[in-house]
Amino acid sequence: MGAAGSKLEKALGDQFPEGERYFGLENFGNTCYCNSVLQALYFCVPFREQLLDYYATNKNIADVEENLLTCLADLFSQISSQKKKTGVIAPKRFVQRLKKQNEIFRSYMHQDAHEFLNFLLNELVDTLEKEAKAEKSDPEASLPPKKAVNGLKNAQANGPTKEPLVTWVHKNFQGILTNETRCLQCETVTARDETFLDLSLDIEQNSSITSCLKNFSSTETLNAEDKFFCDKCCSLQEAQKRMKIKKPPHILVIHLKRFKYIEQLGRYKKLSYRVVFPLELKLSNTLENADIEYSLFAVVVHVGSGPNHGHYVSLVKSHDHWLFFDDENVEMIDESVIQTFFGSAQEFSSNTDHGYILFYESLGASDKS
Repeated sequence: MGAAGSKLEKALGDQFPEGERYFGLENFGNTCYCNSVLQALYFCVPFREQLLDYYATNKNIADVEENLLTCLADLFSQISSQKKKTGVIAPKRFVQRLKKQNEIFRSYMHQDAHEFLNFLLNELVDTLEKEAKAEKSDPEASLPPKKAVNGLKNAQANGPTKEPLVTWVHKNFQGILTNETRCLQCETVTARDETFLDLSLDIEQNSSITSCLKNFSSTETLNAEDKFFCDKCCSLQEAQKRMKIKKPPHILVIHLKRFKYIEQLGRYKKLSYRVVFPLELKLSNTLENADIEYSLFAVVVHVGSGPNHGHYVSLVKSHDHWLFFDDENVEMIDESVIQTFFGSAQEFSSNTDHGYILFYESLGASDKS
């Protein structure tokens, strides 16, 4: 990427951000799903900084068992400490660990970027929780072997219920949803909270993220065979149900459900619908702080006409500049180019590059540049 790298440096010139690095990631046959998500996470500045802090704290501990967290921390450290401003890095160690830990990613078939993101964040949380438990039981001990951790986890499951540990991954990505059900007979409202690391939204043709969020929080009537068992009435009753965002996350990850199972076809089909995602997003239908604003900083794009083949690239905002990452290649793009990834207004279109995972950061909550 020598020529491309120097072209990027030339394009930015004196505006090249101090201390920032723009490196492409080598593709090992089918790892674009991984590369595109890793770029989005690298430019999620609060997450990157905490991961690098973790690396700085743990890099000298020889006993630490290799896992996805240590491999990711090592990769981010490699990128951030490069002497050159641009170039290509091979995330070989991370990809090998990923394949070792999850057989889904071992094949050379097309993989799903959202499935990978979900798996990765949950793995990071599990590792941090295990380390915290091990440290609590023996502050001097290093991370115990996996069997010992599982044994510890099972033993605690039968003990008293404790408050769940909030890791720095939670602090960045976790929000809380409230599932409210109102009995139409006695008007009693039953509310159940659940946490989320990303929101998966159903999409419609020629819509927007705002309308998708409104549909997500719209009221649904439960009747006929779907009646709700009301504890107060002690019987099945008609009810109204809705999902609301109770606590919005610092980093809001929105997954657009572009792959839908079509029964008549007996397979999944890609929905190329045009869904507008704004650079600035206001969250409505929240219980608290309804006016919270978010700013778009990364988009993972699916390229291709079907779910079982294609390619992933990512668009990333860094220091007020937008960059296009396509595995080894990195280039600057104009902000106006983003709208070309909204989707297609007609079902059959030559444009197959569609926004798939959106990353928003809440404004005013950090000093992210």
